[in-house]
Amino acid sequence: MFASFSYESRSPEDTARLARQLGERAFAGMLITLDGDLGAGKTTFSQAFAAAIGVKEPVNSPTFTLIKEYEGDAFPFYHMDAYRLSLMEADDLGLDEYFYGDGVTLLEWAERIEPMLPPERLEMRLEVGTENERYFTLYPHGSAYLKLCMALRQNGVLQ
Repeated sequence: MFASFSYESRSPEDTARLARQLGERAFAGMLITLDGDLGAGKTTFSQAFAAAIGVKEPVNSPTFTLIKEYEGDAFPFYHMDAYRLSLMEADDLGLDEYFYGDGVTLLEWAERIEPMLPPERLEMRLEVGTENERYFTLYPHGSAYLKLCMALRQNGVLQ
């Protein structure tokens, strides 16, 4: 069983706070997966995360383009959406080049292609509460992600 960490957001600003905290600790090859219902806050999180790593241009959902590439301050940012992908289609896209490259990848609807995900990643599940409340559960896969979550818990960001 993997360790899990939690974060409660009561507003879009709270969601952005978590994204900024993770973005400030981003590293080359980082993979964050986001799964949750429509309206759970994936795009809000993605926009704040991208800003935290130095992406200057507007970031929006890659639902119809599947992969959007942006230039950050220290490394490229790859924003992906697997909602409309089958495993076979995802395999044809060559996602491993992104997952194991020098950029940072944020993958929405990752559960749709879970069998092809790298074993080391930060898995995030988002749930909608009442009105503006969002509940994040973070599952670190691998020592780098566990250390990251432990540091955020120590700083009072995660529970």
